[in-house]
Amino acid sequence: MPPIQVKICGLSTEPTLDAALDAGADLVGFVHFSRSPRHVALDHGAVLSRRAKGRAGRVVLLVDPDDTLVAAAVASLDPDLIQLHGHESPARVAAIRARTGLPVMKALGVATRADLATIAEYSHAADRILLDAKPPKDAALPGGNGLAFDWSLLCGADLPAGTMLSGGLTPETVAEALRRTGLTAVDVSSGVETVPGVKDIDRIAAFVAAARQV
Repeated sequence: MPPIQVKICGLSTEPTLDAALDAGADLVGFVHFSRSPRHVALDHGAVLSRRAKGRAGRVVLLVDPDDTLVAAAVASLDPDLIQLHGHESPARVAAIRARTGLPVMKALGVATRADLATIAEYSHAADRILLDAKPPKDAALPGGNGLAFDWSLLCGADLPAGTMLSGGLTPETVAEALRRTGLTAVDVSSGVETVPGVKDIDRIAAFVAAARQV
């Protein structure tokens, strides 16, 4: 199995960012979405991004952004990757990639096997696919809800190289998730928090260590 790639998302403070970097996270994510408890303003995101530069890939997470917001986020955070976590169409994903010249990762919600059909629609528009648990109909957030989907849905699925697994992962479950899905990249946010939006330094380190042991 190739080396496991780990992304810690929703980082919003210097100490928790440092914990992720010190643990050896490959990617660190900064959420710019006002409804999220993990939201960071662009000026603060810029500080965090500069702190991580050269130590990990820096990801800015946006939800259905217009061109003005995309430009502002890129100018402020200087990200290595843009993560789109809304209802962006394949055409919109491709347009953002072309406009910014940056790689784009598209998050897709999964609840049933039928949801995997959308992967083919996005695989040519996005540089990378992230599979997350589809949020409940009454959910306020498109992701980061602490929910996992049935990993067995991925058995036999034709997934693009580098597909990243997300959704309810924790230090206690990430090793099993990797073994059962055969994927080699994982993303965590709520699974390393004490309460929504508050990351735990010890759980960040434990998550990275558990993923690396697979």
